[in-house]
Amino acid sequence: MGGMTCAACSTRAEKALRAVPGVHEATVNLATERATVSFDAAETTPLALAEAVQRTGYDVRTEEVTFAVGGMTCAACVGRVEKALRGADGVVEASVNLATERARVRYSAGTDVETLYEAVRRTGYDVVEPEAGVSAADAEQEARARDRHQLQRRLGWAAGLTLPLFLLEMVPMAIPGGMAWIDGLIPMQTRWLVAFALATAVQFGPGWRFYRAGWAAARHGAPDMNTLVALGTTAAYGYSVVATFLPGALPAGAVHVYYEASATIITLILLGKWFEARAKGQTSDAVRALLGLRAETARVVRDGQDTEVPVEEVAVGDVVRVRPGEKVPVDGVVTEGTSYVDESMVTGEPVPVEKGEGAEVVGGTVNQAGSLLVRTTRVGADTVLAQIVQLVGEAQASRPAIQALADRVVAVFVPIVLVIAAAVFAVWLAVGPSPALTYALVAAVSVLIIACPCAMGLATPVSVMVGTGKAAELGVLFRKGEALQTLFEADVVALDKTGTLTEGRPTLTDVALAADADLDEADLLRLVAAVEVPSEHPVGAAIVRAADERGLSVPNAADFEAVPGFGVRGTVEGRRVEVGADRFMARLGVDVGPLADAAGQLADAGKTPLYAAVDGRLAAALAVSDPVKPTTPAAIAALHDAGLRIAMITGDNRGTAEAVARRLGIDEVLAEVLPADKAEAVRQLQSEGGAGGGPAHVAFVGDGINDAPALAQADVGVAIGTGTDVAIEAADVVLMRGDLTALVEARALSAATLRNVKQNLFWAFAYNVVLIPVAAGVLYPALGVLLSPVLGAAAMGLSSVFVLTNALRLRRFQPPVVATV
Repeated sequence: MGGMTCAACSTRAEKALRAVPGVHEATVNLATERATVSFDAAETTPLALAEAVQRTGYDVRTEEVTFAVGGMTCAACVGRVEKALRGADGVVEASVNLATERARVRYSAGTDVETLYEAVRRTGYDVVEPEAGVSAADAEQEARARDRHQLQRRLGWAAGLTLPLFLLEMVPMAIPGGMAWIDGLIPMQTRWLVAFALATAVQFGPGWRFYRAGWAAARHGAPDMNTLVALGTTAAYGYSVVATFLPGALPAGAVHVYYEASATIITLILLGKWFEARAKGQTSDAVRALLGLRAETARVVRDGQDTEVPVEEVAVGDVVRVRPGEKVPVDGVVTEGTSYVDESMVTGEPVPVEKGEGAEVVGGTVNQAGSLLVRTTRVGADTVLAQIVQLVGEAQASRPAIQALADRVVAVFVPIVLVIAAAVFAVWLAVGPSPALTYALVAAVSVLIIACPCAMGLATPVSVMVGTGKAAELGVLFRKGEALQTLFEADVVALDKTGTLTEGRPTLTDVALAADADLDEADLLRLVAAVEVPSEHPVGAAIVRAADERGLSVPNAADFEAVPGFGVRGTVEGRRVEVGADRFMARLGVDVGPLADAAGQLADAGKTPLYAAVDGRLAAALAVSDPVKPTTPAAIAALHDAGLRIAMITGDNRGTAEAVARRLGIDEVLAEVLPADKAEAVRQLQSEGGAGGGPAHVAFVGDGINDAPALAQADVGVAIGTGTDVAIEAADVVLMRGDLTALVEARALSAATLRNVKQNLFWAFAYNVVLIPVAAGVLYPALGVLLSPVLGAAAMGLSSVFVLTNALRLRRFQPPVVATV
């Protein structure tokens, strides 16, 4: 814990912790800055404790680690690993993703990461740790390749051993008179012995993986898919062994063998897992494609000579030469040359961008025409490409709220299936036709085999993986997977004006001098530009540019002060100069009445008026105009067509803001909002109510710098990036293109992804809801139909493959066409 300075602090933190439901005792040590808490895990979590401390104003120092987990096969595995991690000392939050096979853990600073690895290993799963000199991504890729190769080898052995069984037992049954012919060719007992040998090799060879993993899961009180498969196939195989070697132990008429069923079930499940592994590999193609954009070498200019070196050896400040057709190897600034650069990998925009001296370039983009010299500004993990890969990976590892239902079901699913299978066996044994034991066995095994939670565990994460990867191709970065859902659920889109709706590069258009001003326009502009030079505001930059363009000599300002949301002031050539909005003049006691009509006319024309006072007297009204981006009107229309209400939040005066809103068809205007009050403006929009009758869900779109509080307050914060700075912490979504058409595409993709998730969840649940009763035999009394365990195994594999292939359809997503004028 951080921020504690005295005994009163530790007492306050203790009181906050003890107030959390489920906490039995809490002590806080001021010297070690550590809290020790005894609590009921059924009532609270470490995350709730950390939030309680943070609400008191103190910090919970945490770190985060992401690592690969091997051996997970279904949603029950995910639940076990998460439970183990959350129970480890120091863990604040843990989430595990079945599709990416990765765990992300937030833990108290100072916790040994090895304890987290051990917690996973104790549950029976592996942790993929990279060897020295090997990156984590490469280690994970190698581990997955080994697993796929091993799975393919097991599948080959299982299929080779099962095929003779299939030909001996199942094919003759499908041919009229086939069984009589095969009995005459090979005596039944001999055939059973051959089947026993083949099935035993499958059961304890390729099928041993289900025993090993299933027993580990059952031993920890959390049976999973492997447990179901092991129980189902063992029941069929064991019954067959008894029928082969101890037939007298079975009731009359119940002596049958199911060797082909147990072997075929294992083979079909392995086949489904192999297809699943291949499809999983395709879901992360987007990230692999991004990684493939990295240049391997760079041509560094040293002592006037070009030297080709590995890109890892390039340092900040090095100058590299990029020839036509080559990838830009590093992030940097052009120092010499002009060219066009294809930045589609960053922005999703196919049109190459002109680059000249002073322009920023991004590593991985492609130089089209001329030769460039680039001074390196970022390397390694700081590059834009590295940040994009990291953000996409983090989004793929997180889970939207819609997955909560699946998580709750999966937590109890396998135990319920075991109870259902036992009940089905008992009912068939009690009231089933003769031979009842045979029917009871077939029905119970079918229930165990068909009821696999694999599809439930994959339904959400694979869609999120493919959706966020596709978004990255379009120049949209979802920093959190849940943003895919919250962006679609937004009722209101609140837009910052400058740089979002407009170009963000205002120009000075008008200067109206006061009647009693003792300055001409050029002298006034010199004084005003002088106090705007130190300012970082775009309006100030417009005034300085205007002075430069007129060739005016701008003096230096002393005692400069910027008043956020109001204006700037300073002393220039011995005169006090103050420039800002009408509210700034009101604060200073300067009457703007003589120029109010002129300022009003400028505002009605969509320009931003401001005033200049010299030595405490009104000197002039100035106006700047920030042109609306050409794509903005069409984007606003597309958002309206999607049923969204559009609001604009701006610091401009109301007249200017409403003029822009009328032109663009914006529904609501919140004008003259200070930067510090933008978050409150978002809260106001949220309180107005949404389409569902509750609070409105607001998406705020801003530039990600001075709009950070509003981005954080919104239900989903959308930052318009510049293509060179993507690590915008306050935003949930980053648009790498600088226009609102990217927002239209992002929302359309979020809708498509959420629709895909719902389809997958429906299939995963419907599959089990429909087929478990069929497997149990509900159709037998009316139709005489009893599902074969073999068909159950095929259906189980098909369910996972269906979910994966349905998610992969998102790779073909085409964004809506936004017609721009």
